[in-house]
Amino acid sequence: MTGYRTILACLSDPDSAPATLGLALLVGREYSAHVEAMHVRIDAASALPLVGEGMSAAMVQEMLAAAERQALDRAARIRAEYDQACARLGVPTVTAPPAPDQATANWREEMGREEEIVANAGRLTDLLVMARPLPDRDTPSIMTLNAALMESGRPVLLAPPQQPSAVGRKIAVFWNGSAEASRAVLAAMPFLKRASGIIILSAREEEAAIPSELAGYLAWHGVQANVHSFVAGNQVGPTLLAEAKAAGADLIVMGAYTHSRLRQLILGGVTRQVLHEATMAVLLCH
Repeated sequence: MTGYRTILACLSDPDSAPATLGLALLVGREYSAHVEAMHVRIDAASALPLVGEGMSAAMVQEMLAAAERQALDRAARIRAEYDQACARLGVPTVTAPPAPDQATANWREEMGREEEIVANAGRLTDLLVMARPLPDRDTPSIMTLNAALMESGRPVLLAPPQQPSAVGRKIAVFWNGSAEASRAVLAAMPFLKRASGIIILSAREEEAAIPSELAGYLAWHGVQANVHSFVAGNQVGPTLLAEAKAAGADLIVMGAYTHSRLRQLILGGVTRQVLHEATMAVLLCH
């Protein structure tokens, strides 16, 4: 991949939308890409199966009306954030190609099941940008992230809690020798080619991981990387995050869900640990 030309920013809720949209526009400006800011509004009628038995028609109607008001308010707040960000950064609205040789954007609002719409839309974009799902919140949804990873066939860039001032200047590649990690490296190549520093991090417990071979592969692409292997035991996720932070990385590149479900249940899952605890942007591929 030589560069990112189209970016899909998935804006689920008003709290995470500023950092997510900010990261998408940051990458868009770096690569003169088109950013499609998409919000999927919940269809209030889909709440009907959740309504308890014995409720009157009036109560059901009142609940649906309240859900519709909340959905409209959420969409309006996210749209306002989009308008303000584009105006502040001078990003023009473009609805169809060809686009000028600069970052452009467009607003897109859908209604339905977020995971299905994001997965379908993601198949025709170069990069999806999403907020991190957190264990104590319903949105952003882990189901939507999993659908994007498993069903779109595209890389997903997870935004940190706060919008970074830069992304991809220093990169930490988590390498375990898996096909998923290999796809992540290829998807991150536009970032890797522009980075000022790259470190390949590998746990010595990973039998298939030979980080020097990855460094050699990157060298054929004109990308120089340092290698660091370490012993992590059952604390692979936290150790990788600590090493990335110590290296000053502002972007992590890694494969997602690279081990069996049984091993992830036993070890807690490196992917899940990174999702919950990373403070920098994370590029994932499955």
